[in-house]
Amino acid sequence: MKVEIIIAGFGGQGVLSMGKILAYSGLMDDKEVTWMPSYGPEQRGGTANVTVILSDDKISSPVLDSYDIVVALNQQSLDKFVPRVKSGGILMYDTSGIHKRPERNDVKVYPINAMEATLEIGNPKAYNMVVMGALLEVMPYKLPMENVVKGLKKSLPERHHNLIPLNEQAIEKGRGLI
Repeated sequence: MKVEIIIAGFGGQGVLSMGKILAYSGLMDDKEVTWMPSYGPEQRGGTANVTVILSDDKISSPVLDSYDIVVALNQQSLDKFVPRVKSGGILMYDTSGIHKRPERNDVKVYPINAMEATLEIGNPKAYNMVVMGALLEVMPYKLPMENVVKGLKKSLPERHHNLIPLNEQAIEKGRGLI
């Protein structure tokens, strides 16, 4: 098993956090893992993406030209990474703010409305966990939820551990979008 994922969007959407939680979750499941963030100098509003590779075998390089799974959270990211989804791969995107839909018919496409789901939960900071839930649902490799929770605990500062139940609720909400 090997899955190569990129999550891309604007700074402030929790892109890098999603990648970190995914990577920690893979480590907790005894997988080989790479986590490679990429972001501009802007803290919020600039583009950001993170590449995560989960594998049963050693990973030779974290640098990829194409991906098994692309998660795009804005139009700019969708435009950039749609051509880089491997044929037969998965493209997931948040429909909020997307004006031009992807035109690939050789990949599985999952449009989700994560922003609306986040509003239903009542906490806009749970956006990335709604997206994470949808991603976990479409991934061919199923990470155990207990490892995702361990990944959350590892990546969240201890002072925010009280938010873990909200994050679990958001993940379940995201799973339901698929």
